[in-house]
Amino acid sequence: MLDVTPIHQGWVLRHDGASLPASVPGCVHTDLLTAGIIPDPFLGRNETEVAWVGRRDWTYETTLAPVPGGHEQTDLVFDGLDTAAEIRLDGRLLGSVRNMHRSYRFDVTGLSGLLSVHFRSAYGEAEAVRGRLGERPNAYPEPFQYIRKMACSFGWDWGPTLVTAGIWKPVRLEHWTTARIAGVRPVVRVEQGVGHVELHVDVERTRVEAGLALGARVGGVEARAEIDGSSGVVRLEVPDVALWWPRGYGEQPLYDVELWLSHEGLLDVWRRRIGFRTVELDRREDAHGSGFTFVVNGERLFARGVNWIPDDVLPSRTTRERYRTRLTQAADAGVDLVRVWGGGIYESEHFYDVCDELGLLVWQDFPFACAAYPEEQPLRGEVEAEARENVVRLMPHPSLVLWNGNNENLWGFRDWDWERRLAGDSWGEGYYLGLLPRIVAELDPTRPYTAGSPWSGSWDRHPNDPAHGTHHSWEVWNRQDYADYRLEVPRFVAEFGWQAPPAHATLRRALPGEDLAPDSPGMLHHQKADDGNGKLARGLARHFAVPEQGFSETDFDRWHYLTQVNQARAVAAGIEHWRSHWPVCAGTIVWQLNDCWPVTSWAAIDGDGREKPLYHELRRLYADRLLTLRPRPEGLVLAAVNQSAEPWHCRLTLRRMSVEGELLAESRPVAAAGARSVADLRVPTELEPVGPKEFLVADADGLRAVHFPAPDREVPYPRPRFDVTVAAGGRVTVTAHTLVRDLLLQADRLSPSASADRGLVTLLPGEQVTIGVRGWETADDLDATSARSALYCVEPAR
Repeated sequence: MLDVTPIHQGWVLRHDGASLPASVPGCVHTDLLTAGIIPDPFLGRNETEVAWVGRRDWTYETTLAPVPGGHEQTDLVFDGLDTAAEIRLDGRLLGSVRNMHRSYRFDVTGLSGLLSVHFRSAYGEAEAVRGRLGERPNAYPEPFQYIRKMACSFGWDWGPTLVTAGIWKPVRLEHWTTARIAGVRPVVRVEQGVGHVELHVDVERTRVEAGLALGARVGGVEARAEIDGSSGVVRLEVPDVALWWPRGYGEQPLYDVELWLSHEGLLDVWRRRIGFRTVELDRREDAHGSGFTFVVNGERLFARGVNWIPDDVLPSRTTRERYRTRLTQAADAGVDLVRVWGGGIYESEHFYDVCDELGLLVWQDFPFACAAYPEEQPLRGEVEAEARENVVRLMPHPSLVLWNGNNENLWGFRDWDWERRLAGDSWGEGYYLGLLPRIVAELDPTRPYTAGSPWSGSWDRHPNDPAHGTHHSWEVWNRQDYADYRLEVPRFVAEFGWQAPPAHATLRRALPGEDLAPDSPGMLHHQKADDGNGKLARGLARHFAVPEQGFSETDFDRWHYLTQVNQARAVAAGIEHWRSHWPVCAGTIVWQLNDCWPVTSWAAIDGDGREKPLYHELRRLYADRLLTLRPRPEGLVLAAVNQSAEPWHCRLTLRRMSVEGELLAESRPVAAAGARSVADLRVPTELEPVGPKEFLVADADGLRAVHFPAPDREVPYPRPRFDVTVAAGGRVTVTAHTLVRDLLLQADRLSPSASADRGLVTLLPGEQVTIGVRGWETADDLDATSARSALYCVEPAR
C-alpha cells in the first residue's frame, strides 16, 4: 500500500549566510516577516521597503533521513513550487522547474541527505525569457507574462508588488511497490435520472509484468476493470441520483467516490466527492444578438456573480477556514456564481470543496490576464502541462461550470494597440482559440469553454460587443456617471464595479499614526488604480458636495462614508437595471468580492475581511426578489424581479413624497411576476416625482425601492433627526423623525472587532430600524451615545 511521509518540518531559509526557520508550505516573505527581517508589507508604505525580496535568489533546505526498506520506489512530491527552481538531493540535481501552477514528482529511491530547493528570482527568470522571445505589451510595467506565476504578484490596480518565492504548497515522500495510481480523470454525466461515472485511470509501474485490477464504488454501486498496460477505465451507473443544484435552486448532494488499485492485495486508493448535474451554455443567436446563459439541470439561470482574486497576495496564508469564511460571506450575500479571475491562481481544493457544499457555481479562468503572452517555448509546453493537470484535478467538482481562456486579452489585442506593436509576434491567440479548447474538449467534455472574457464569440464582431457573449463595463467607472449603466443591456456583464476605501478600522490598522485624508501618503500608497482618487472625486462630485482640499478629520469621515455610499449606489444602478432585463441579460459578475491586502478598491469585503456597505447592498440586489424603480424612455417603471421558483403576487404601496415627509400621492397596485421572471409596472404620471424636493418610494413584502429624480447635492434634505436606543446584546434601534437617507452604522468605529448585520437603509419619518452589532467587546456596555457616534447618513449640502 502506498505510504505518505509529509516533509513540513525542519526546513530552513538561507539568508545572508544565516539559516532562518522556514514554514512549509509558505514563502520567503512570510519567513522573513516571522524572523523580523522585514516589516509587514501591508502596513504604511512598507511594500516599497521589501521590494528587494523579489529581486533575490533564495534557497530552502532540509535533511531527508534514509528511508526504511519495504517499498520498491520512493517519490519526492511537490504540490507547488513558486516558481523557477532547481531541486537537489545530496548534491544530485533532481530537476529544474519554472511553473507555479504545476506539481512535480521526482524518483528519490535510495537517496537521502541534504534536500535543497534553490529559487531563482522570478524577475530574473521572466526577464531572461523576455530577452529570448522579445517584448510583448501588457497593462502593467512588469514582466509577468514571461513566467507561469500568479500575475498579480507583480502588482495590479488593487494589489501590491510582492514577488514571492517558496514552497507554497505541501511537499511529501510517497513510498510504493509494484504500481501506483498516477492520475484519475472522472467524467460524470447524468441521463434520465441515472448517474454515469467513467474513471479514466493512469498508473505508474515498477513491474511491467504484474497483473493489475481496478475497483470503484459510488452511491452503493461497485464496478471492476483490468489495467491494460498503463491505463484502464472503470464505468459505474448509479440509478435515481439526486441532482446537485446551485444555491437557491435546490440541494447540493455530494457522492463519495472510492477507487482502488490492487495486485495480490491493495496498492493504492483515490478518493473524491462528485455531484451529478448537467451544465450547458446557451450562446444561440436571437433578436438581441447572441446570448450567454447558464443552463443547469435544464434550468436557465440569471447568474448572480462576484469576481474572486487571491484572498491574500501571499497565497500560502489562505487556509481552509479562510476560504470557508469568505465563500460563506458570498453565499450569504445571495451570490450563486464565483469567477476565479485569470490574474491569480487555480485555487486550492479547499476553495472548490466549499463551493460544492454551498452551491456556488465556479467560472474558472485559465491564468492569463491583461497581457500578450508568448506562445513559444519554454512557455508553450508549460501552459499545456499546467492546463492538463488542472483540468483533471478540478473535474470532480460539480460547482465548476465553465472554463474561460483568459481575462481581457482578446479585447486588448483589438483595442489597446497590441496588434500594431506586436507586428506579427505571437500573443496568446493560439492558446485561447486552439490549445485550451482542445484540451478541455479532450479531457473534460461535460463542461463548456469560452475563449475569453470579454468575448463576443467571433472576430467578426468587437470582442467586447455588449450584444454578443460576455461584456466588461469599465467606461462608466473610468469616465462616466453610474447612471450610464442604464444605456446598455449587455447579454452578460462579467466585470463592472466602483471603488471605495476599506472600513475605517482597516485603515487605522494599515496606516498607523497617519492623519487620514484622501491624499495622505498612506492613503495614496494604498490606492493602486490609475487616477483612482480622481475618479472617486469626480464620481462623488456628480452627486454630493464634498471638500476639495484641506480635509479635517470630520471631512475625511464624511468623504469616507460618501465614497462607500457611492460605491453601493453605483453597483445597484447596474444590477437593478440588468436584472430587470432578464432574460436578455443573463448575469452580472461584480468586480470584485474580496481584497488581497488593505486597499481602496472595488471590493465588497476589504483586505481585513470587513464588509463594506456594498456587501450588504449585494444582499438586497441578489435576493431572489427585488423591487427597482427604473427611468426608461416611456417613463418611470417599477420592475418586480422574481428569481424564485414560485410566482410572486404582491400588493405594492407607491408613495410620492416630499423630502419634508409630506405624502403627495399614493397608489396600491398589484404586481404579478411568474417564477424566474420580471414584471414591469408603468408608474402613473401623477406619482412621478417632480424636481429635487420630491421622491418616490415603493414597498412590497418587506422590500423597498426609492427613486430620487435629482442628485443629492441638489436635494434640500432636512437636517436628519432620529432617536437611538440600545438593547441588551448590542441591538441598536434608530427611530426617524425626518427623512433619513442611507443610514449606516459603522460598527468597526465602536470596536475593531465589531460588525453590523445590515448596511444602508433609508427611513421615512416615523419609521425605525434595528441593527444588530456582533463582536462588540463589551456588548452590555454599548450605549446610545456610542452608537450614535458611529451612525452616518446623507445630510444637507453645506
